[in-house]
Amino acid sequence: MNYRNMEECVNDLEKNGHLIRIHEEVDPYLEMAAIHMRVFEAGGPALLFENVKGSRFRAVSNLFGTVERSKFIFRETWESTQNVIALRNNPMQALKHPFQYVGTGLSARKALPLKKSSGLPAEFEEIQIEDLPLIQNWQDDGGAFVTLPQVYSEDPEKPGIMNSNLGMYRVQLNGNEYELNREIGIHYQIHRGIGIHQEKANRQGKPLKVSCFIGGPPAHTLSAVMPLPEGMSELTFAGLLAGRHFSYSYVDEFCVSNDADFVITGEIYPDETKPEGPFGDHLGYYSLTHEFPMLRVHKVYARKNAIFPFTVVGRPPQEDTAFGALIHELTGGAIKQEIPGVKEVHAVDAAGVHPLLFAIGSERYTPYQQVKQPAEILTIANRILGTGQLSLAKYLFMTAEEEEILDSHHVEHFLTYILKRINLHRDIHFYTNTTIDTLDYSGTGLNTGSKVIFAAVGEPKRELCTEVPAILHDLPQCGAAHLVMPGVVALQGASFVDYEHTEQQLQDLCESIAQRGELPDCPLIILCDDSPFLSATIDNFLWVTFTRSNPSHDMYGVNSFTKHKHWGCDNVIIDARTKPHQAPPLIPDPDVAQNIERLFADGASLSTLTRRTSQS
Repeated sequence: MNYRNMEECVNDLEKNGHLIRIHEEVDPYLEMAAIHMRVFEAGGPALLFENVKGSRFRAVSNLFGTVERSKFIFRETWESTQNVIALRNNPMQALKHPFQYVGTGLSARKALPLKKSSGLPAEFEEIQIEDLPLIQNWQDDGGAFVTLPQVYSEDPEKPGIMNSNLGMYRVQLNGNEYELNREIGIHYQIHRGIGIHQEKANRQGKPLKVSCFIGGPPAHTLSAVMPLPEGMSELTFAGLLAGRHFSYSYVDEFCVSNDADFVITGEIYPDETKPEGPFGDHLGYYSLTHEFPMLRVHKVYARKNAIFPFTVVGRPPQEDTAFGALIHELTGGAIKQEIPGVKEVHAVDAAGVHPLLFAIGSERYTPYQQVKQPAEILTIANRILGTGQLSLAKYLFMTAEEEEILDSHHVEHFLTYILKRINLHRDIHFYTNTTIDTLDYSGTGLNTGSKVIFAAVGEPKRELCTEVPAILHDLPQCGAAHLVMPGVVALQGASFVDYEHTEQQLQDLCESIAQRGELPDCPLIILCDDSPFLSATIDNFLWVTFTRSNPSHDMYGVNSFTKHKHWGCDNVIIDARTKPHQAPPLIPDPDVAQNIERLFADGASLSTLTRRTSQS
């Protein structure tokens, strides 16, 4: 269906068995999030909270909890949207297959935003921030947040909807130093469109007008997180995926989405910030309190029968994991057009997305040479780390697809392929004192850290160990050694104290290993706080290793050397222990988990879900 609003989507999902209503009163402080996480983990349906404590508005979550449900929501527009994006990425396809793309032009006609007459639509009423469902997901969050916002701003130099930006930047509604109903926080990270708009407004000495849309057709929510091809606006995409024009009006010079469930309007003044956070984030830790732009609230609107959509952000997988899968399926081909020679880039969800990239490229520079080494893929790697949000990555593992077909989403196989082929003396390349993800606290400060490329091509250079090598047992500096996967071993170390102490500690460890003999079949060693936990699953390995380490500071090597400013070693050691400057991990409140059991008891709203889960 081409939904006109969130209520139509909710009713359609319920009719087709994809949604359960929760009739009991539920507390927006921690309880709603705990219920959501339990249902999401069980692969359950979307949830409509009909009785939110402290608010007259309903709330919905887990709309995009599975790729299958998301595709059901967009079943009438999914294929045509894919075709339009593919055509934009590769316009020659229309010439080669003209009849295949006949319907694409018709679909694209619905993509352009449609302005209605000025003034607030009749179905809206004015409310206050305190009237919203003030949902707090984690106990140490700074307050209630909008977790699925569509934050709209226009270019001050070229105003108008076609020069606008729609992004999903978290919005803090209360807590900290915000004056309730009059001030909210807008947290946006580097490489975001709204930042460009604010910089231009600051230069003009004017406040930036911002509108925060919440709800509306689900296509509008998804459009706010889409990395779109150059020149395609988020609002055009919203209309395309929704199957109907993005409809808008201007009220008091602020843009209002006529289909949204809620709209918050306000202004960000130059150099006006307040502390924002903490907030439980998608890396699985709290992002801490920092100064971010404050929005002075102008007015807040709600439509008749409004429904407040929300999600829970935490250690992957969460609902935004399905977002990532949808984005990859819709726009995965765009990266091939943007970066010649690249075949695939995979931002690894289990590692929190930005910390770790896997990439497959081409190696065509010297086809006449028998002995191959990374060449073209290093050029491509530089392009990847200089492209949009990909530039926030810390670790990039890259290879070229040669005789064997590779899929970077098959994590263990992909890493095994690289570890068999990498020359650790030659194929590790660092970038230091550079930018990383705002939410990543493994670096040297907010937004700052380092990057490293592991590049490998050609024939295998080694076989990988399939059990812990004898050399790594009973090391004096470490506890239990556990095999993580072929060629990767976890060592449990003493708690991290500081980098000065660690330099000597890791040097001693490297020397201890070197003195015991060569270790060619174990190219990667992880030093951690809990080796049984890290080695229990590949996801644990990815999460701990790549969210808790900064390449320049936390990578060491057995028999390491620096020659002509290039670093190499015989075996890489990554120190993935928790550091004092890093953010604390997200830990669910056990009391809340116990409290929500009432909703899963016999006769309660979610009792059928409990029975369904126990039978599967």
